[in-house]
Amino acid sequence: AGAMAASAVFILDLKGKPLISRSYKGDVGLGEIEHFMGVLLQREEEGTLTPVLTYGHVHFLWIKHANLYLVATTKKNGNASLVFSFLYKVVEVFCEYFKELEEESVRDNFVIVYELLDELMDFGFPQTTDSKILQEYITQEGNKLETGKSRVPTTVTNAVSWRSEGLRYKKNEVFIDVIESVNLLVSASGSVVLSEVVGTIKLKVFLSGMPELRLGLNDRVLFELTGRGKNKSVELEDVKFHQCVRLSRFDNDRTISFIPPDGDFELMSYRLHTQVKPLIWIESVIEKFSHSRVEIMVKAKGQFKKQSVANGVEISVPVPSDADSPKFKTTVGSARYLPERNVVIWSIKSFPGGKEHLMRAHFGLPSVEKEEEEGR
Repeated sequence: AGAMAASAVFILDLKGKPLISRSYKGDVGLGEIEHFMGVLLQREEEGTLTPVLTYGHVHFLWIKHANLYLVATTKKNGNASLVFSFLYKVVEVFCEYFKELEEESVRDNFVIVYELLDELMDFGFPQTTDSKILQEYITQEGNKLETGKSRVPTTVTNAVSWRSEGLRYKKNEVFIDVIESVNLLVSASGSVVLSEVVGTIKLKVFLSGMPELRLGLNDRVLFELTGRGKNKSVELEDVKFHQCVRLSRFDNDRTISFIPPDGDFELMSYRLHTQVKPLIWIESVIEKFSHSRVEIMVKAKGQFKKQSVANGVEISVPVPSDADSPKFKTTVGSARYLPERNVVIWSIKSFPGGKEHLMRAHFGLPSVEKEEEEGR
């Protein structure tokens, strides 16, 4: 089990200077972190940067958030995915406490940060990582509750660590949001190469007591188990659940059964491999001319219902890195050139279904002339 753990956790500024260091096991010296930035910069220069960096016998598992690095160290062959999940959870908890997690909020809240790190991990193993529960006994004022009340809430020790007992609401309500995004890759000839839907189900719960909820989905495996038709069912992949879902029930009979946390939370996320008709179909023509210029024509067609409207549409068009002096014409919306990303962004505030729009871009392109001269 020792191999699962992180030995120490650090929060560094952008120069690699430690703002916070918390050792959990004592087997990796706190001074080892001084090597982290050197290794990171060297690997970045070589173009071989990876999420796990090693110096001598010490492994650094790191993530970057705003103007901070969060780094866990270990000498053992630790469970890297567990450590990364933990680091992202630390970011989430700190954001709940301080709104923003950045150098300034860490400097302003040293005491709370250390108190939280004590509760979040014990001897290198993740412990209580639910910010709602942590907020019951680590308060924003930066000091613990009065000594008379300083017993740890039962939530930390009971089986349902994400929900407090004794919650009461006059009106019991549950709100559910299904948020889906479509990823589509279309080849130059117009055939769909990749089509998938990535979804999350978010809940807002105002319920009294310790309710047991069940959620039914048109899940193909469930429909097959219960002998219902397949025509309206979908095959869920990469399903990820909140810790409140009873995984054994789901494995047995695909029932999503859970005692929910109070308030907002993400119940699950999933992926579907389904052929989706592209909502906005894009066609582009790119012409390079010998007089060192390039012309781009992009046509966008809304392929959804006429009564529907897509809001805040952004179409990004890659352009050569040495393009200059851009000129644009659009039938709707506006286009802008972002040289640092080598793209043109065409923004359309509202795009009704069934409509077709055009954008033309014209760039100077020094390299076209050079290439042609070399070709002669």
